[in-house]
Amino acid sequence: MATTIPVPIEFSLPEGWLSAPPDEVGAPEAAFVALHPSTGNGFTANITIAGEVRTDDASLPQIADEAVEKLERAAGQVQVGRRNEVGTPENPGFTQAVRTRITLHGKQVDVVQLQVFLGMADQLDSHRRAVLHIALTATPEQFEQVIGDFQKFLKTIKPEQGEA
Repeated sequence: MATTIPVPIEFSLPEGWLSAPPDEVGAPEAAFVALHPSTGNGFTANITIAGEVRTDDASLPQIADEAVEKLERAAGQVQVGRRNEVGTPENPGFTQAVRTRITLHGKQVDVVQLQVFLGMADQLDSHRRAVLHIALTATPEQFEQVIGDFQKFLKTIKPEQGEA
């Protein structure tokens, strides 16, 4: 069953991307999935958003390490590439690139994932924070085609504007 994002956000998908029900595309841990149908040559490039509420003091790099461990349990060997802290102390972020091999329709497929972790402090309880997990997953051949769209997409993510 698809999860929910722990903090209301708004965003805009770049042209050519279509939202899809997480459960129907095999991503039950995601709250949102977008597919890029024109890349579907055996594997469809996708963007997923998930999130969690954290009450511990784990840093975003530690949370990224947890994501790698989870991916290793699901897919096997994972190679971690470049990792970067981004954002500001008030709006921290962390990115990491990973490579793994998945089984799709009985065939092994190499995929690249750019994972982005965004921390959002709870304004009412300093011991709580939401952490969004946003990932672009594509084959190495698709990656160059969709990374620009993903970067545009990331720039549109913001807390949902409530009514005054």
